[in-house]
Amino acid sequence: MQAPALTSLPYRIVLGSALALALGACSSDHDGDATSPVQPPVQTASRIEVELSRTTYGVPHVRANDFRSLAYGLAHAYAQDNLCMFADSVVTVRGERALFFGPGAKPRQRTDDEYGGGSNYMDVTNEESDFFFKGYLDIEQLRANYAAGPAEPRQLLEGFVEGYNRYLKDNASKLPAACANAKWVRPITVDDMYLIVAEKALHASGQAFARDFVNAGRVPGAAVSLAKASPRRVDGKALLAQVEQSKASGLGSNAMAVGKDLSANGRGLLFGNPHYPWTTTDRFYQAHLTVPGKYDAMGVIIGGVPAIVIGFNKDVAWSHTVTTANHFTTFRLALDPTDPTGTTYLYDGERRKMTSKTVSVDSLQPDGQVTKRSKTFYFSHQGAVIVRAAAGLTWTSTAAHVLADPNRYNTRMLEQWLGIGTSTSVRGLKDSLDKVVGLPWVNTVAADRDGNTLYADASVVPHMNADKFVNGCLLLQAALLFDGSRSSCGWGQDAGAPAGIYAPATAPWMMRTDYVGNSNDSYWLTNPKQLLVGPAPLGFSPLYGRVNAEQSLRTRIGFRQFDELVAQKGKLTLADMQALAFSNRVNAAELVLPELLPACAASEDALVRQACTVLQGWDRRANVDSRGEILFREFWAGANAIPNKWAVPFDPRDPVNTPRGLAPTATPAMLTALRNAAQKLQSLNIALDARLGDYQVEPRNGVRIAIHGGNGNQEGTYSAISMRTGLTKDGYVGVNHGQSYIQTVTFDAQGPIAQGMLTYSQSTDPKSPWYADQTQVYSRKEWPVLPFTPEKIKADMNYLTTTLRE
Repeated sequence: MQAPALTSLPYRIVLGSALALALGACSSDHDGDATSPVQPPVQTASRIEVELSRTTYGVPHVRANDFRSLAYGLAHAYAQDNLCMFADSVVTVRGERALFFGPGAKPRQRTDDEYGGGSNYMDVTNEESDFFFKGYLDIEQLRANYAAGPAEPRQLLEGFVEGYNRYLKDNASKLPAACANAKWVRPITVDDMYLIVAEKALHASGQAFARDFVNAGRVPGAAVSLAKASPRRVDGKALLAQVEQSKASGLGSNAMAVGKDLSANGRGLLFGNPHYPWTTTDRFYQAHLTVPGKYDAMGVIIGGVPAIVIGFNKDVAWSHTVTTANHFTTFRLALDPTDPTGTTYLYDGERRKMTSKTVSVDSLQPDGQVTKRSKTFYFSHQGAVIVRAAAGLTWTSTAAHVLADPNRYNTRMLEQWLGIGTSTSVRGLKDSLDKVVGLPWVNTVAADRDGNTLYADASVVPHMNADKFVNGCLLLQAALLFDGSRSSCGWGQDAGAPAGIYAPATAPWMMRTDYVGNSNDSYWLTNPKQLLVGPAPLGFSPLYGRVNAEQSLRTRIGFRQFDELVAQKGKLTLADMQALAFSNRVNAAELVLPELLPACAASEDALVRQACTVLQGWDRRANVDSRGEILFREFWAGANAIPNKWAVPFDPRDPVNTPRGLAPTATPAMLTALRNAAQKLQSLNIALDARLGDYQVEPRNGVRIAIHGGNGNQEGTYSAISMRTGLTKDGYVGVNHGQSYIQTVTFDAQGPIAQGMLTYSQSTDPKSPWYADQTQVYSRKEWPVLPFTPEKIKADMNYLTTTLRE
């Protein structure tokens, strides 16, 4: 096992017993030869002191007496495993991509064994990315927000900076190949960490409109000529599709919490499985963080954010799923026609001047020269001006459009995750959600040791009550475009909540003692026995998602297989939840094959009959040994779009089991789709009954690791995996996003009982021992134990420990 690098004073590493034995009892506090007696460390007061241990699969357990030291130790471990990727993300949020990588290129995507630094949530060039981050975020506002908040988030960010910089200083000459000797790998600042955290908040809002924001920027000093009217109407469907694509590009999850009514031990059970990117700076990282008496949580951090975002403590386990709620609105401004610049707008009949911000971006040219470009961006009090001419979002002499984004300066996320991580019950967790209102775009599903469960959409949602969708304020539903000229059409306010957003107490939530679950459909179907519709007469704001609407095939198989297991066993165990997690049932197959197989077996087409025989023998699962899944997946990619295919239509009274059955009128089109799929496989020289694990693979260091799971919502697999390529002669190669950190947790008298894995492994460095180890674990469907107590941590067969002082 690779040991942390040794360094010299004043940054002293005092070796714990296991690591001392592994390294021949040498110590960085001792300058003698290896045979000299080891002298005890000098006991002096240290500003930073943290115990950093590693257990199997490189999971760091960080223990310190204060939050600054805690984050210092976490940063040390994280940098050891992911320094190049994190340094790349710092370049992004600083707005320096064009300076180092050129203006026209896009942030790097994963190739071969190198890390991926691009975002799943915005598709822009380096220069556009730089203008977005420099123009859209205001570091002064971020500083002010953190200064006004509690001290612990600042201490975490400050400690992370110090720990990262110390590791970089001591290891500058031996960085991974992906960033060795790179000029863009530099020490970081607290401002950088403010921006790193801010970027995470923008995934479902600002980043979806990044190019539109940049398009609205003006070249300083250039003449302004505004048309009197837009040449086209706003295309709301195009805008909505952009936002939905942002949500689909890596944002997803499953979570199920079981209460005392259905758990075998009478305590809570939690299964959490976020479907997140495998290759970008939103990768999770396993960690256990402890400040004795204040904070003790294990699970994962995200992208260098120094707090456990999904995980468990001794009393509560929680996970997040991406909510269907919308986390922005747009407004149309009525402009003052007497201002030829179009930067004065009318609000309740009064003239208001837009504010502006001018930023400059340096760009590396092919000849090695660096050029500078500047843009000025404009803002009303509701938000940032955006332009997308092709969709009708134009800036004319009479109207402009702004993006209103409540997550633009949401600096409460660290405070929120600390509040969740210190909760002692789901009731206490809900109280924290109500108090802080810091989650940017996720639901929360939780279970506690007393057997209670919680579902809550406590995400940051603009306060737009249902009446504003019917009283003339809403100008275009698909674009969430409201009249920006009237205060009566603006965001409302809940007591105890930040300005302009809903208080979670008035948002969708429920506590139960049987179960709750979510797989990225709306709050409506959290438990089939109690459909959530909201308060009479209009319900929750439409911004939270739809009710009485058809659910995804993934949501439906999750609830159906759960109910079937409960009917079979009555009470469930941790092993039962693990079986559900990796069942890999393909819901679409279960719904259509009973009618399709007899029809295709009777076909006069020999290829269709051959394909039918394969599907008849298939286990209807997406396991690595399944034969027929590839054929079905390619078939369903076309068949899913066939209109009127269901024999039993959707019934809102039975959303789990409808729609279902193949309509006879759809059978001919289905057979054509099956023939097309079979022909595709033949053209690629892939057998119709090819084994999935031979063709759905994640390459690591030249090894093709077989990956189980299906493509989630499309074919209805609870175990969702989205591959970077479509089907080629080499198969589906490389995971883009899907099952990532998977945990199952329950409790006994001593504490949590947890098993889980990080599917893509801890490190992005191909030379790390923790680069592909857990990916193999996932392939084999193993469930490693997650040691939580000091005794279990020290009992781990790969336990090593280090004390960091400064």
